Amino acid sequence: MAYDVVVNPKSIMDIQKAIDYYDEQQVGLGKKFEGTLNKYLLKLQKNPFFSIRYDKVHCLPIKKYPFMIHFTIDEKKKEVTIRALFHTSLNPDIWSKR
Repeated sequence: MAYDVVVNPKSIMDIQKAIDYYDEQQVGLGKKFEGTLNKYLLKLQKNPFFSIRYDKVHCLPIKKYPFMIHFTIDEKKKEVTIRALFHTSLNPDIWSKR
């Protein structure tokens, strides 16, 4: 059974900032990043059990982009909650305040 993917509001802001950044670098690159991200979110719907990095938070790195998707899983509700889209060069302690 597929999991529902829920993106919390702060994560939506993270995603939009990344898209905007890539569009500033080159027109259309933000759309390409968004397409790649959507493929990863579909992957999480099918199988969200990637490595646990912090307490109960799982992380999925995005190939070709320096970002990781931080998420939690509620197996009873069959729900994956995206907690952050985080650039890998940043201190991971920053995002944990969410």
